[in-house]
Amino acid sequence: MAADLPAAPDAGRPLDGITVVAIEQAVAAPLATRHLADLGARVIKVERVGRGDFARDYDHVVHGSGAHFVWLNRGKESLAVDLKTDEGREVVRRLVDRADVVVQNLAPGAAARLGFGAAELRAARPELVVADLSGYGSGGPMAQRKAYDMLVQAEAGLIAITGTPQTPVKTGIPTSDIAAGMYCVQAVLAALLRRWRTGVGAAVEISMFEATVEWMGYALYSGMHTGIQPARMGLSHSSIAPYDAYPTRDGQMLIGVQNDHGWRTLVTSVLELPDLAADPRFATNVERVRHRAECDAVVAAATSRWSTAELDARLAAAGIPAAQLKDVDDVVAHPQLRARDRWRTIGTEHARVEALLPPVTFADVEARMGDVPALGAHTRALLEESGVDADDYLRRGIAEQSR
Repeated sequence: MAADLPAAPDAGRPLDGITVVAIEQAVAAPLATRHLADLGARVIKVERVGRGDFARDYDHVVHGSGAHFVWLNRGKESLAVDLKTDEGREVVRRLVDRADVVVQNLAPGAAARLGFGAAELRAARPELVVADLSGYGSGGPMAQRKAYDMLVQAEAGLIAITGTPQTPVKTGIPTSDIAAGMYCVQAVLAALLRRWRTGVGAAVEISMFEATVEWMGYALYSGMHTGIQPARMGLSHSSIAPYDAYPTRDGQMLIGVQNDHGWRTLVTSVLELPDLAADPRFATNVERVRHRAECDAVVAAATSRWSTAELDARLAAAGIPAAQLKDVDDVVAHPQLRARDRWRTIGTEHARVEALLPPVTFADVEARMGDVPALGAHTRALLEESGVDADDYLRRGIAEQSR
């Protein structure tokens, strides 16, 4: 057994000292680099002069800022520079020369055309980690296709298994973007760890399509090995019963029983129907799935005897997996988040707002919850850092500083 080691004093955030240059837009890459910023990395976000990342203008609901942009871009430095000019590209190249990581999700081939392709960058600096996010990857018949989240969900089969039997739907959040962004974080961290061991960087490619197909999980393997398209089940589950929303006197309750012991506890301790524990139609999960309609009917008839609060308390006391269906307002005020002190205040261009801590909690250090930058908020400082005449670049419109 390994000896106990004393805690390191003032260990710092995991990525303190790491610099990331992010030539990014929309959701997938900004999500990845925001997590890197939360972990302590310095993230330099390269944006278009004039417009910036177009996610800034999806809406203006957060006191004049876009909800997507506030979610995805805290803790970053914004450099507004024209990459169509030689001077603009040179600024970014000088910053890359001093960086550890480059992340980009421009249109297919655009980064390489600008001189920021992985091969070119790593030819000069083999220790550099370059992560390229795209819709479908760099090869294959769909490499050049536009890859908005909904379209990737459709190609990956996610929409086909999401929704009700009557209506397929996309997920309510940008699942394909999020999947790719999280795999990007994982890949960058793994590449940095390998570089620490070997001194060698990496060229990493992350495809939204492949990330989403991976998240298809058991549904993909079930369809492969049965030849049967998994059904859209709404709130239910193709392999588990009871698993759905069930009525109460004043609403509904979501209940998911995943084993036979749980079923016996549900019907005896919660629903007060002990005879159902021995009913051969419901004795095992296989039989409950086979008799799903009957199982759901008897559970629904029983749950409707209590209010939602009463049933929630009974289920919790018995250890039965269950949840109330929360609206967004309920989640913002959720007592679990408040009890665990998960909200922090950050700055945006227009106002101070609450932002949620990332879900990874280190025992010895808190995530860096930096402000959301205005477009070009750090341009002058970054131009000076790269060794060019900031006043000249700003005057000629090659770069832009926020007011």
